[in-house]
Amino acid sequence: MKLLRELGAGLIISALYTVSFAQSGFNPSRMDTTVNACDNFYQYVNGNWLKKTEIPAAFPSWGTWDILITRNRELSRDILENAAKDSQAAKGSSTQLIGDYYATCMDEPAIQSEGAKPLEPYFKDIAAIKNAAGVQSEIAKLHRQGIGAVFTFAAYPDQKNSSVNIANAFQGGLSLPNSDYYTKTDEKSQAIRDKFVAHVARMFGLLGDDSGTAKKNADAVIAIEMRLAKASKDPVSLRDPKNYYTMISAEEAQTLMPSFKWDKYAAEVGSPKFTNMNVGQPDFFREAGKMLTDVSVADWKTYFRWNVVNAFASQLSKPFDDANFDFFSKTLNGIQEQQPRWRRCARNADNVLGEALGQEFIKTNFTPAAKKRMDELIDNLFTAYREHINAVDWMGDATRKQALAKLEVIKRKIGYPSKLRGYVGLDLSRKSYFDNSVRLNEFLTVRDLKDIGTPLDQTRWGMTAATVNAQYNPSFNDITFPAGILQPPFFDFKADDALNYGAIGIVIGHELTHGFDDQGSQYDGAGNLKMWWTPDDRKKFEDKANCVVDQFNGYEVEKDLFMNGKLTLGENLADLGGMAIAYDAFKKSIEGKPQPEKIDGFTPEQRFFIGWAQAWAENDRAEYARLLVQSDPHSLSAFRVNGPVSNMPQFAAAFGCKLPDKMVREKQCTVW
Repeated sequence: MKLLRELGAGLIISALYTVSFAQSGFNPSRMDTTVNACDNFYQYVNGNWLKKTEIPAAFPSWGTWDILITRNRELSRDILENAAKDSQAAKGSSTQLIGDYYATCMDEPAIQSEGAKPLEPYFKDIAAIKNAAGVQSEIAKLHRQGIGAVFTFAAYPDQKNSSVNIANAFQGGLSLPNSDYYTKTDEKSQAIRDKFVAHVARMFGLLGDDSGTAKKNADAVIAIEMRLAKASKDPVSLRDPKNYYTMISAEEAQTLMPSFKWDKYAAEVGSPKFTNMNVGQPDFFREAGKMLTDVSVADWKTYFRWNVVNAFASQLSKPFDDANFDFFSKTLNGIQEQQPRWRRCARNADNVLGEALGQEFIKTNFTPAAKKRMDELIDNLFTAYREHINAVDWMGDATRKQALAKLEVIKRKIGYPSKLRGYVGLDLSRKSYFDNSVRLNEFLTVRDLKDIGTPLDQTRWGMTAATVNAQYNPSFNDITFPAGILQPPFFDFKADDALNYGAIGIVIGHELTHGFDDQGSQYDGAGNLKMWWTPDDRKKFEDKANCVVDQFNGYEVEKDLFMNGKLTLGENLADLGGMAIAYDAFKKSIEGKPQPEKIDGFTPEQRFFIGWAQAWAENDRAEYARLLVQSDPHSLSAFRVNGPVSNMPQFAAAFGCKLPDKMVREKQCTVW
């Protein structure tokens, strides 16, 4: 749904939350009624709120999602602090694990006193590297710690036989967000690279290198990463699932990287043996294999030192933590100050111990009644989607039959996982935050790699219960709605059906549509990468999708910076389809039921669209907006609202819009 990058700090937001979302589910005071709804609907619904709301200094943006995330973090804080006070919790229990982790994370004096000492064992291993075999072993050691040097390696379903998990290797090894940050030659891209090199040199300086050596080492790092980046697929290319799948035998993998011993790597990283593997981007690994022989051992050692300090910087003493923040948060995102320690620790606990934390979160933040209501909403969305598939006039019967068959077997996950993986064998204590982090990194990495060669467990979740997000997984062919997002304003028992369908209803429709967007539509109902479309129907679908590409390519973010319609295509299709499906589901849900003519002066049809618009209210820092445009497959919030509604005759009818109003496109894009 929304890629959430919770980089900011917390503040007391209960007042903001109350003011923003009133008992009716919407507060009209947030609107700017001097703006015509038919000219700029996003501004019409959110204008006064946007004008009056400042971005907190420690956030890259501030909006509806951030408010809800902040609320959930505060609830998690209470859980974590109570666990940290319980020194008698049973060893291995959720309370003991999250309590010990949080307590050591919050122990700033202990972390400060250690400086860079925790890294010494890593640097000792790196210093001992003598040859290419040592370089390979170090890659495996770092991967076992969750540090993605050179490439990434993971267990994931076979894209063409999703019933089994296999070994997967993908391009990686970069510190900046994606390959475009290395290859683009415009002035701003070059400025970011220059600042990155300066940051790397600063980190080497903190490790004790003199200024000349630090600069030389930084140059070695950027040279290696630049070469990896040039061999990488760009973000738009990676939207095509075929650019993630090349199934080869272990012998063929050896031919691809002759000097890299995959069997030795598997043993060292903690993976079961495998005879076949998916190498997502063969050209990248071909180049990486060459680099293992023609990049000097000394430069590899420098690159590894950088990977270690970069991975652990936020877990070290203040100089490292501050330097890491200055580049990755301030330079790349425009954030002005660090978030408070408790918020960072709560976020990290959710990331690494989310199952344990989630079990406590749902006790007070998710009810059986909420799950029942979500099931009803999802049932209604499925019904509407079925009708839309049957009604589209551009799809032939053969493809339509396959689409309906896929829809029927999409599974749902609501609230929290019913089956827990647990943390058997994980040993955390109150001794050291760094040690706890290392143990968790290795535990989670090895636990996941053990899935290689095993049947797919359809009960697995890719999100924690407290997460404010939603998901469609093409390999599982399922949709997920964690308890974290099933809160106001997305899902509000006190609000009318119109607002709920306009918010969580469109979210449901959005995730369902991901099963039929440019990526998800390449997978069948069993979760396999398989083209089930007839060539003629696929061509018609792509023509309709290109209409959306062209529409979003035309949205200017700042001078000479436009949205990337190809990068954001999947999310834009999901928004457009989700809105159309949810609107019809809403209208059917109220058939024969008495409805208030107006609430807060708005008809139910108008409140449906208002529900969507208020969910995306957000102020972004300029630096952050630029980063999103270059790396995020989601469009910026204003375009996520205005883009789809301008294609909706139902919206035009609700607000009395007509050509040449800006919210009515002359060439309207429709798919589902």
